[in-house]
Amino acid sequence: MPTGQERATIVRRAVRVAVAASAGFYPLLYGAGLPVMALYALFAPIAVGLLSPLPGSGRQRVSVMLRALPPALVLATLGTLLAVETWAAVGGMLAVGFVLAFAAVGGPRPAGVAPGLQLFYILACFPPYAPGTLGQRLAGLTLGVLALAACELLLPDPPAASYRERLARALGEAARGAAPGGVPPEKLRGAGARLRLASVPPAERPAGAGRTDRALEQGGRAVRRLLDQLATLAETPQAGPDPASAALLDRVSELCTTCARFLRTGTGPPVAGALEAAMRDFQAERVRLASGPPGERPPVEVLRRQSQVLALAESARMAEITTDIAVHGHPTEPAVPRRLFWYAELSTPRLWARRVTGNVTFRSVLFQNALRTALGLAAARAVAGSLDLSHGFWVLLAVLTLGRTTAGATWRAVRLAVAGNAAGALVAGALLIGLGPHTDAYAVLLAPVMLVAFALGPLLGIAYAQGLFTLVVATAFAQIEPVTWRLSEARMIDVVTGSVIGLLCGLLAWPAGARREVHRAMAELLRVCAELVPLTAQALLTPADGSRAAGPQTLPDGSRAAGPRTLPGVHRLRLAEAAYAQYRTEAPGEDTRTDWHAMLIAANHMLLGAHWLPSFGLRPEAGASAPAAAWAQATAEELVAETDRIAAELTGAPTPVRRWTAPDGPPPTPLSVDLEVWMTSLAHQLTRIDSSLTPPPGPDVPPVTPSRRRTAPPG
Repeated sequence: MPTGQERATIVRRAVRVAVAASAGFYPLLYGAGLPVMALYALFAPIAVGLLSPLPGSGRQRVSVMLRALPPALVLATLGTLLAVETWAAVGGMLAVGFVLAFAAVGGPRPAGVAPGLQLFYILACFPPYAPGTLGQRLAGLTLGVLALAACELLLPDPPAASYRERLARALGEAARGAAPGGVPPEKLRGAGARLRLASVPPAERPAGAGRTDRALEQGGRAVRRLLDQLATLAETPQAGPDPASAALLDRVSELCTTCARFLRTGTGPPVAGALEAAMRDFQAERVRLASGPPGERPPVEVLRRQSQVLALAESARMAEITTDIAVHGHPTEPAVPRRLFWYAELSTPRLWARRVTGNVTFRSVLFQNALRTALGLAAARAVAGSLDLSHGFWVLLAVLTLGRTTAGATWRAVRLAVAGNAAGALVAGALLIGLGPHTDAYAVLLAPVMLVAFALGPLLGIAYAQGLFTLVVATAFAQIEPVTWRLSEARMIDVVTGSVIGLLCGLLAWPAGARREVHRAMAELLRVCAELVPLTAQALLTPADGSRAAGPQTLPDGSRAAGPRTLPGVHRLRLAEAAYAQYRTEAPGEDTRTDWHAMLIAANHMLLGAHWLPSFGLRPEAGASAPAAAWAQATAEELVAETDRIAAELTGAPTPVRRWTAPDGPPPTPLSVDLEVWMTSLAHQLTRIDSSLTPPPGPDVPPVTPSRRRTAPPG
């Protein structure tokens, strides 16, 4: 059931659309005597305001409408000219349908306005072929959109907090978590959860391809990771005095406070490189202490805690860089490592080109949805034109509004829609028979019927929405030309025809929607990222340039030393996120056990470790001992094997039954503490993923004991 706020939003939208449609329809039909212009003025607010889920506040939606108006006029013109022949209209529908559906790669706003733009082409591409009415069509469309824009400004929805503001709030929470006294771990994790895009209104999600949106999205990831690391640190008991960690945490707290203020005001940016310098000093102190006489070296528990503090400082440093890019639109200082901030110095056209080409693949759910939509609409236009269906526009409208990304969801929508249309057709038929040709009666009914239909339909569901919309259609068309009860019959036939076409498309083109794709995308993501584990371990086993216990490794130009190549993993991460986002919209209540989010976190863990560990990882004095190196290599190989096993289980491939059992006791020394902590954390995450994939044992099946399952490296 919708919440009180959602109900208020639906009612406000219904009022805006009904008022805008009435403001154009009545004067043009009864005052100017222009039925074609009146029809388009009535239809435009319904298409853009009701059938297109435009996200955002009133001003944001007005901006989208005004920018969409020129393309809408072009599409209406194209549809009018291509209505000369069925084959021409079908070809245009195929191209227009694909391009507009694929526009979802641009984010929520292009995805939201695309159905309305498609409807402008659909309405114009049906007979009669009347290019002489093109001027009236375009004028009516323009008046309808402008009337709706005015209503959006007069009766707006309350604005939501921007993602920048959400990021600033989360940074403030991180600043308090890093300060003495801290914040409860559950509160820190809750603040991170509020940065998940699934919990952010679509209009505020940083989903664009430009530098600012990419920086905000990456900054959200960095801050979420920072909050989780602070929560984990708060749960870890402190083994002894550690003034170096306390000093670095103070620097992290100051940086988070400054970044939060910078995001809100755009002034007072943090001092560039200050945190990184503090991290280098911190690492130098770690190296000094770890290289001292055996009796003066800090306990391994202190070294592990310092590793955790250094890792969260790296997350804060990433948040600092992304804040700089987000506020200025470009980096004012070199964004290091460059591979992780690959977008920072690219132009906006190149970034958009990468976004588009990256989704031109059958593995992209956005490409799948666009192709399915285009084929369905083209088939519907061909059927409606070949069978010469009256009001064939409704066939395509049914395909567009009832089609879902899975065959099962489409069938559920179609059943309800057909039932609602049947009931609406009976009521509309009785209304047309009872009122007959009395146009004034339909004029009185249209406005209140629109208001009721547009408000109750979304509140009560598809069946009510379709039935009430049938009444709107009947009362509107009865004023434009003489109609009989057969208008309801024609709409019923058209809706059923469109529903059948939509079902066939759903069955033939990716009937499972994103369910299969999310399994495959996550599996490939884990496989590609797992290859970084042994490479990163190898980089930490021996000091760079033959030095003793290495600190940060830098190149002559001041940049950090190169680590394993991570761009393939970053690309797979984008595709996996898109598949996961689509899957969440398809089956929000299904498969709640599988921890997809944990898979994304594990992939991020591998990518980030491969970037910063080769630069900042504490290396053992004079290199790792042979037993320690063998342990690290074997553990890395086991982590890769376990990741591959999970990936195989995701795709339904044959999987080995064995579970990895780590050797008892701590790893041999000397070994990089940072490498040990990183692989331990990764093993814990894989354990959590594996447990979410394994169904719970039945009442007669004893649970698997930890000793028989894979366990994390000790320590």
